[in-house]
Amino acid sequence: MSTTYPAAGATLLANWERLHRLPFGKRLFSWAVGRTAPYTGTIGGLYTDVRPGYARVELRDRRRVRNHLASVHAVALVNLAEMTSGVALLTALPPGVRGIVTGLSISYTKKARGTLVCETHTESPRDVQANTVQAVDAIVRDAAGDEVARCTVQWRLSPPSSAAA
Repeated sequence: MSTTYPAAGATLLANWERLHRLPFGKRLFSWAVGRTAPYTGTIGGLYTDVRPGYARVELRDRRRVRNHLASVHAVALVNLAEMTSGVALLTALPPGVRGIVTGLSISYTKKARGTLVCETHTESPRDVQANTVQAVDAIVRDAAGDEVARCTVQWRLSPPSSAAA
């Protein structure tokens, strides 16, 4: 028996459109994403732009996300990249297609300090007829625009008929 799943990306986009213009709307949207994926919410990233296949998230540099070297912790950076790639990809998926992370690869190119911005652009998969893998890149930059990390997130996409598998 096939299970039909709602289009998570459509729900995300509808929530974004409903909230982002309101006072504290971006914070409320970000909080809701963090409630849906609780570990994602632990770093306190703020979604500042969401469109189909695109997401931009800011992360404030504060003690909670720092390491012993007074820079943003490597795991906070990979969490930031994963949460950004997830919303970008989910908003690009056709209805019923589901995605789950199966791999992460990240390169740290500079100490991450100050407010960071992570951006992801991804294409909508054309026709998901079988389980497939889509690589999504997320770039983290500091306030000067310098790249501090580059992450590739591998997403396994399942077609509507096998999404429960």
